[in-house]
Amino acid sequence: MAEFVHLHTHTEYSLLDGEASISKIISRVKELGMKAAAITDHGAMFGVVDFYKKAKESGIKPVIGCEVYVAPFSMHNKVQGVDNKSSHLILLAENDAGYKNLIYLVSMAYIEGFYYKPRVDMELLSKHSEGLIALSACLGGEIPKKLTAGDYEGALESAKKYADIFGRDNFFIELQDHGIAEQKRINPLLIKIAREIGVGIVATNDVHYLLREDARYQDVLMCIQTEKTVNDQDRMKFETNEFYLKSQEEMESIFSYIPEALENTVKIAERCNVDFDFSTRHLPAFDVPGGEDSFVFLKKKCAEGLRKRYGDKACDHEERLEYELSIIKQMGFVDYFLIVWDFIRYAKEHGVMVGPGRGSAAGSIVSYSLFITDIDPIKYGLI
Repeated sequence: MAEFVHLHTHTEYSLLDGEASISKIISRVKELGMKAAAITDHGAMFGVVDFYKKAKESGIKPVIGCEVYVAPFSMHNKVQGVDNKSSHLILLAENDAGYKNLIYLVSMAYIEGFYYKPRVDMELLSKHSEGLIALSACLGGEIPKKLTAGDYEGALESAKKYADIFGRDNFFIELQDHGIAEQKRINPLLIKIAREIGVGIVATNDVHYLLREDARYQDVLMCIQTEKTVNDQDRMKFETNEFYLKSQEEMESIFSYIPEALENTVKIAERCNVDFDFSTRHLPAFDVPGGEDSFVFLKKKCAEGLRKRYGDKACDHEERLEYELSIIKQMGFVDYFLIVWDFIRYAKEHGVMVGPGRGSAAGSIVSYSLFITDIDPIKYGLI
């Protein structure tokens, strides 16, 4: 029996689309005897850290990825009826460089490319393809969509384009078979394209729920997403109940005619090696004007703020300020306070509403002196 790894998996972080929780996915993967699994949520990476931790705890190798939306033209174009028709693409991080590129792509998809969905484009992919392995995705992918429309030459050109961006060893034509007629029709064409341009073939199941019988729960989520009810006949609905986390035996039965597509799932998983370091802080350093020491700069800003807040009585509170500053320095939070001071200052200067403060921060005289909060901790006796 050929080994198999799921490389196209949606968790509950594919909001109102993925039904299976990360915990259940990892448990099922282990139960089925698989050694690795990927997370490829729609357009987002919200669940990546949780997935990584739970996979590691269970002895499963986590493959970090995302199913991104690719804009038909530029991600900056936002014309109704044209630019809202994006295509799917699976991206998997092969190494740390790939992970950094992936989080950058997903961030920019939201910050600059968002139009109905968070979107990237070919230009952005070209600049940030290092360390990434790409799969051509489901029927919503650019290549399958062109094949479905009868445009073989267009699909071939799209495949060449992706192969050029990621490299022929890093781009794979993806085969899926959920009992859908279109998939069965275009799979031979997808194989033909892969052979023609010299790229690998990989078999996936588009996992949206854990077990076959869970299809009805996922259906309800889709109804909530599209504001329909299960009784609506014209609603968006998966054609079959085959979008579950299948066993190696099931996948081998479906793709027995092309064993290399199963073998490649294992090879890809073996290539993907991204490890997260939770033992150190990953806080960005605050860029202090003139290259001054960040702690000296923080003390200076606090001293100025203390005088503004308390006037002639500022000296009465210097001991408390010095104590808090020493704790902040000891805990390694100097840059953190400066970062928060910077964006709160910017917000107030540009008419962005800012609250008076909440939680333990409201008891800090450093926060009050930096005008991060507006509640006097001395007046109200806050610790």
